Amino acid sequence: MQYKKIYQLLASAALVTALPLSALAQGKEPVKVGLVSSKSGVFAEQGEEVMRAVKFAIEEANSKGGIDGRKVEVQEGDDESTPDAGRRVAEKMARDGHNLLIGAVPSSISLAIAQNLDRWDAAYFIQASKSDKLTGDTCKPRSFRTNHSDAMDIAMINEWAKKIKGNTFAVIAADYVWGRDSGESFKKAMEAQGKKVPLTLYVPMGTKDFSPYIAQLKAANVDGIWVAEVGRDAMAFVKQAGEFNLIPNTPLIGHALISNFIINATGKNLEGVPGNSGYAADLNNPRNKEFVAAWKAKFNRMPTDAEGQAYNGAQVMFDGVRLAKSVKPEDVSKALRGAELNTIYGKVTMRAADNQLMLPNYVGRVKMVDGALRPVIEDTYPASLTPPPSPLCKM
Repeated sequence: MQYKKIYQLLASAALVTALPLSALAQGKEPVKVGLVSSKSGVFAEQGEEVMRAVKFAIEEANSKGGIDGRKVEVQEGDDESTPDAGRRVAEKMARDGHNLLIGAVPSSISLAIAQNLDRWDAAYFIQASKSDKLTGDTCKPRSFRTNHSDAMDIAMINEWAKKIKGNTFAVIAADYVWGRDSGESFKKAMEAQGKKVPLTLYVPMGTKDFSPYIAQLKAANVDGIWVAEVGRDAMAFVKQAGEFNLIPNTPLIGHALISNFIINATGKNLEGVPGNSGYAADLNNPRNKEFVAAWKAKFNRMPTDAEGQAYNGAQVMFDGVRLAKSVKPEDVSKALRGAELNTIYGKVTMRAADNQLMLPNYVGRVKMVDGALRPVIEDTYPASLTPPPSPLCKM
C-alpha cells in the first residue's frame, strides 16, 4: 500500500513536469482587454486599423504562452466615433470584467472614458488621442498615454517650423479640441519666426463639401497650408483640394495628415507632402524590426502608423501586467508609473508625474517605396524636447 502511494506521487510529479507552461498557468486569472474603437462614423478607418493591431498583439502574446503565463482575452465594441457611445461601451466592458481598456481614436472619447476609471475599476491605455487635457487638468492615475501628446507635437512643430519654407501660411483644421490646438500652435510657431498666418479656418466635423473653404484658401494666395483634419473629413478635403487645383499649386503641410489610410484613399494627391508621423515601419531598433517582420509575415505588408501606435499601446498594457504580476487595474497602474520600457520606439520611460510615455517624435514625407506611397521619416526629434508635466495634473 505504501509503495502504491509513493508510485502515485511520483507519477503525479512526472505529469506536472511534462505539462507545458501554458497548462500550468491555467489557474492564473486571464488578462481581460476591453477594445473600444470606431467601427462606424468619422474615425471608422482608423478604428479598423487600431482593432486589427490590438488583436494582432493579443494573438501574438497568446501564441507565446500569454502574458506572465496568463491567457489574454478580448471583448470589442463600437464607440461609433462619439463620446456618449464610447463611454457607454467602455463601461459595459469594464463592468463585465474586461477592465484593461484600449482603442479610442479621438480625444473626446478618451476624455469621456478616462473620467470614469475609478468608478468602473478600470485602467485605460490611450494610443491615439492627443489632447493635453488627458495628461493635464483631467489626468488620472489609471490613464496612460502611449502616443504623442499635443504638447509633444507642438514642441516638435516649433523646431520644425524653422525649416518650413515660405512666409505666409493658412490653416484649415477640424473644429474640435485637437484641431484647434493644432491650428493655434502652428500659427504661434510661425509668427514667432516673423512669418504671417492671415487665414485660419475651423471646419465642423462631418463636413463633406469643402469647396467654400478651398475657395478661401485659394484666394488667400499663401505659400503653404497647415492641415489638421482627421478621418473621412481629411480624405474629403484632400480629394477636393486636388479636384479644385488647390494642390499641388499650394503646398500642404500635415498634422496627422500623412496617415497611411488617408494616403491610400486619395490617389497621388499627398505625394511629396510633409507632416508629422506618430510611427513609421522603418524605425531602426530591434524591437520594431521584430514587430514589422511578424506583421509582414501575417499581412504581407508594412504596418501603418495607426497600427504601430495601437500595437505599442497594447505592449505597454502587457508590460504593466508583467511588472505587476497582476491583472488588477490598480496594480497594473502602480507598476507602470515611472517604469522604463523596451518598446518599438526603443527604450523609453513612462513619466510618473502624468503617465505620459516619453517618445521621440518624427517628421516624414509621403514617398513612393516599393511601388506604394507611404510616409518615410526624414527627421527625428528627441524625447528630451517634451515639455515638463502640466502643473494642472494632480495624480
